[in-house]
Amino acid sequence: MPKLDNQTIELALIAVTAFALLLQAIVLLAMYLALRKAITSLGEEVADLRTSLTPMVENSRELVDHTRVLVDNTRHLFARLAPKAEATAGDVARIARGLREQTEEVGFAAKDILERARRQTDRLDAMTTDALDAVDRAGNFVAETVGRPVRQFAGLLAAAKAIVESLRGSAPKPRQALYSRDQDRFV
Repeated sequence: MPKLDNQTIELALIAVTAFALLLQAIVLLAMYLALRKAITSLGEEVADLRTSLTPMVENSRELVDHTRVLVDNTRHLFARLAPKAEATAGDVARIARGLREQTEEVGFAAKDILERARRQTDRLDAMTTDALDAVDRAGNFVAETVGRPVRQFAGLLAAAKAIVESLRGSAPKPRQALYSRDQDRFV
């Protein structure tokens, strides 16, 4: 199972949000196409009505007959379009409500995930700090444990060297002579 880090979580949230936006765009496009088709149909009906009204003006009897036909066609048209418009409006309202609920759920889930990630980060920070403190204490212990005997051994070697030097019999240089030259240069 892959580890979930902040980038993966953010990528997942971005993908879910992008999917929701794509779904919303598709719904809006479908609404647009449905309304466009209805408007085109209405435009064609209006054009048909215009062509049928022109001859009616010339003859009043034909006008009355055609008016009845027009009224019947208009009633049928409105009877056909009214339920579709109401259904479309209801569908759009349900979709919008569903999207709003899903968006709220995604928001709550994102907050929960971020809080969990924050807690895990704090826990990991504490564990790392404890481990580094233990390494520091171990390093100090090793330095103290190894350093003391090495210093003691170095002191013994220096003492042995001094003893060997003094037993060799080298003539010590007078200290006064070294200091007498330096006295003139003292600032």
